[in-house]
Amino acid sequence: MVRIVTDTTSGISLAEASALGVDMVPQIIIFGSESYRDDTELDTRTFLEKLRTSPTLPKTAAPPPALYEPIFGPWVEAGESIVCLHPSAEVSGTVRSATVAKEGFPGADIRVVDTRTVAAPLAAMVKLAARWARDGADADTIVAGVHDLMARQEIYFVVDTLEYLQKGGRIGGAKALVGGLLHVKPILTVRNGRVEPLEQQRTARRAVSRLIELVLTQCPRSEDAYVSVMHADAEEQAAALAQEFREQLGVSETPIYQLPPAIVVHGGPGALAASFFRAQTP
Repeated sequence: MVRIVTDTTSGISLAEASALGVDMVPQIIIFGSESYRDDTELDTRTFLEKLRTSPTLPKTAAPPPALYEPIFGPWVEAGESIVCLHPSAEVSGTVRSATVAKEGFPGADIRVVDTRTVAAPLAAMVKLAARWARDGADADTIVAGVHDLMARQEIYFVVDTLEYLQKGGRIGGAKALVGGLLHVKPILTVRNGRVEPLEQQRTARRAVSRLIELVLTQCPRSEDAYVSVMHADAEEQAAALAQEFREQLGVSETPIYQLPPAIVVHGGPGALAASFFRAQTP
């Protein structure tokens, strides 16, 4: 059986990862001279409390390669193939860490996939990859399936301010909005693995309305779209968004993910996002 490995930027909880049979590595959150794993040492709620009282913006670091060794070792020894699914290398060093760790197991079948996205689309890829692995698919088939999803993924998110993305250096093409526009409510997306501006609205209400419009006009009315909602300290808004998508799109499930600390560092509190996969072309 192929083994799937991911990290906390997927938004998948440790309990869910365990149920899926997926191995998880953390991101590292740094407040001043103190560092924390964002899986067992710092959850989003505690992180937000520290963020609001910290005099400086925290930093993030990719998991060190050494954290992969106890995961890779037993599976390699058992002769299993491993597929690692991680966020875009444009926004995280996780792909590089996994690649360095892989070099410590020469001859092993370890595939490290830069999914060119983050958060819920990554979570959906992980869940589907885990299902395919349980169904007996080989590593080539799983990686091909993930690449198909990568080509069809869409993610839109609204942030209260670009300040966190700007300070964290993850603003990508959205830097064009910085200047006198730090107080608008931008709608951002991910294109070619980079955070890019889509448009901006003058109020949060208009930005969320536009987010809903984008999803309802582009998302297939199918369970296979895997429409999902993400948030950072915006639980009520996320629940309302998920309910509207279920009703308007006719889908039975709309997972809600609490954005993990490594993403909230850059998106800031109040971030709200939605994602889905476009239909396959004939």
